[in-house]
Amino acid sequence: MSKQNNKGGQSLGDSLRSAFTVGAIIVSAIIAVIVYLYVMGNPVNFEGNNPAGHPLPGNYLAMVYKGGWVVPVLITINLVGIIFAIERYITIGRAKGRGRINVFVKQLQNYLNENKIEEAIVACDKQRGSLANVMRAGLMRYRSLQEDKTLEKDQKILALQKEFEEATALELPMLSRNLVILSTIASISVLTGLLGTVLGMIRAFGALAQAGAPDALALATGISEALINTAFGILGSLLAIVFYNYFSTRIDTFTYKIDEAGFSLVQSFAASTK
Repeated sequence: MSKQNNKGGQSLGDSLRSAFTVGAIIVSAIIAVIVYLYVMGNPVNFEGNNPAGHPLPGNYLAMVYKGGWVVPVLITINLVGIIFAIERYITIGRAKGRGRINVFVKQLQNYLNENKIEEAIVACDKQRGSLANVMRAGLMRYRSLQEDKTLEKDQKILALQKEFEEATALELPMLSRNLVILSTIASISVLTGLLGTVLGMIRAFGALAQAGAPDALALATGISEALINTAFGILGSLLAIVFYNYFSTRIDTFTYKIDEAGFSLVQSFAASTK
């Protein structure tokens, strides 16, 4: 019955997370379009109050606006990256639980060495993190196996290891969820920026060719407008790479702590079981 409840909860959680992902992208796109049209495209940023004209000297909002339709796409990508970086930070912070993990793991090891299973379970209830959830499942199984007289020692150890692995398999996906979005943004952001730059360069040289005589000012303006997209794309990619590596490192450290605590649990059980 509990497994069915877990599956139902996971299904609901997956639906909510999918809705959050879609909603974040839609909201980011709406914000990007509004900023592009009404902030960057504000007539006061241009000569003669005409967005179709040249940007005012030194007005970077107008220069970015001249990057074309790729600009709101890049803004959307960057906003999505920031949103999911914040979401991962909050989620991983909650998974850490209360207090320092190193102290908690050391406390559990001390309880296990002294065979204080009930105290260890209470400590897990107070810590309330992913590590505590995994260890609590293992400790509950530990306690039931101690009272089981039908299984051999090796069978009990295998059963405890299986329970720990199952509990870990339920917790770890939550930590790494949505990291694929950050890794994808790291790739497509810079490529989208380069696409905008190429399109801008094509427009700049096309306008220059139609003008007849070379216009150095028009060419320089067109190139600077085109390169805005590259700068936006590189910025988004840079942020996504930093966020992805930061969260991956935290997850790896967290996984190591779970494995360390699980090893202590199994070793303690093996030593206390005849």
